[in-house]
Amino acid sequence: MASVRSTDTKPELFVRRLVHGMGYRYRLHRQNLPGKPDLVFASRRKVIFVHGCFWHQHQDCRDGRRLPQSNLHYWRPKMARNVARDAESIAALKAGGWHALVVWECETVNQRRLEARLRRFLG
Repeated sequence: MASVRSTDTKPELFVRRLVHGMGYRYRLHRQNLPGKPDLVFASRRKVIFVHGCFWHQHQDCRDGRRLPQSNLHYWRPKMARNVARDAESIAALKAGGWHALVVWECETVNQRRLEARLRRFLG
């Protein structure tokens, strides 16, 4: 697990390139915000999280519903903590007046649909 990246993942880099190409500018991984969002648009008070389907248990995706075959007594609570932490971070951001968007890894496959979703969110 030490080789699993938490920043600069392929889906995150894809979203960053797409947003930058659309003309939006952002900051990365602001430490002072709950959950350290991947992209922060401070002037708009909006943040984007780019989540891996497996690690954050995306229920609409096959990767999000699977668990490793071995050591389930470790993996089930770990994945549940990830999901709970994500929900807490988004709730804390909303309480602070921020708007949050979660982009799932599987959504990066369809660039046109993702771009339209990002434009709607960012205004």
